Amino acid sequence: MDKKLLMWDETIFKDPDLFELDHVPEYFAHRDSQMQTLMYCVKPALRGTKPINVQCIGPPGTGKTTGVHKLFEEIENVTSKVIPVYINCQSNATRYTVFSQIYKKLFKHSPPSSGVSFHKVNEKITQYLADEEIILVVALDDVNYLFHEGEHDNVFYSLLRAHETNPGARIGVISILSDTGTGFHLDPKVESVFLPEVIKFPRYNTDEILDILDNRVKMGFFPDVVSAGVVEKVVEYADLLGDLRVGIDLLKRSGLNAERQANRTISVEDVNGAYESSKLIHLTYLLKSLKKEEKTLLELISNLEEITAGELYKAFREKTGLAYTRYYETLEKLLVLKLVDTNFTGKGTRGRSRIIKLRYGAEEIQKRLS
Repeated sequence: MDKKLLMWDETIFKDPDLFELDHVPEYFAHRDSQMQTLMYCVKPALRGTKPINVQCIGPPGTGKTTGVHKLFEEIENVTSKVIPVYINCQSNATRYTVFSQIYKKLFKHSPPSSGVSFHKVNEKITQYLADEEIILVVALDDVNYLFHEGEHDNVFYSLLRAHETNPGARIGVISILSDTGTGFHLDPKVESVFLPEVIKFPRYNTDEILDILDNRVKMGFFPDVVSAGVVEKVVEYADLLGDLRVGIDLLKRSGLNAERQANRTISVEDVNGAYESSKLIHLTYLLKSLKKEEKTLLELISNLEEITAGELYKAFREKTGLAYTRYYETLEKLLVLKLVDTNFTGKGTRGRSRIIKLRYGAEEIQKRLS
């Protein structure tokens, strides 16, 4: 029997969990300044006073969620008087569902499914915090979705003004925004009490991606499974799309490709074969982070093979009623995210007429927007 081939019950993965996208890694590098600021903002809570509110801003796949999870692990290791609650707003996009998650964390069960108003749920939460002298730190991840649902002001107001319902209630808020931060505005009466410390999470550079993925390879695969050349290819793809998660998913799929062929090592061909699927994982996350008008503009572009910028603006205005400034900002955002390309036609005023084209297949875009 060929010893170079895997037996049916053998694997090249030492720890497959390291390649799951929701895994919180022990090795969390290149975010020291962000973690120091997060800890600085929470430090008052460890002394029994209200923490400083935070807004974490940055593109998808830059460590925002992982950083908050690491912070919450630290809090739970040192005190029971500060209770962190992580809430994914993509699946909890209303005030009631957000507070139901807080209720569940505090009381170990969900509130009754019917017959209980938000005010009763909120009152029980704030009374508990006051009676037990507990400070709550609430992380609202993918807070974009609260804005899409028009629930942002209600959620933030209820959390930040909890002390008005019960003077002993103290709550700090960490907002996690997968965006540059533009286009999302809270009501002035909410903003005046939110006053967050803004922590920016930039895209990882090539060397940082290499270091993180190389560590993941050493911890997640058995020795000699992945060569330096294979790691470099994975880094190249992850860097191309600007999303670390693409690299992590690509390592997993490349490993599965190798195992499917009973190989004990991963080849560059395995990586290339996995890339089409992994880059679409990136696309799925990316489209989820878009604002409503960004999705509308992308859908308009996807319905045509190519369209001039002027024609696209007319269609966008008819669909949304929004002015040119918003259209221009939205189109620039899609360009920055590398979802679309533009080429100058040589026609129009001074030859500056632009043609807008998708960088992905229209079908792949449309099924992720539906």
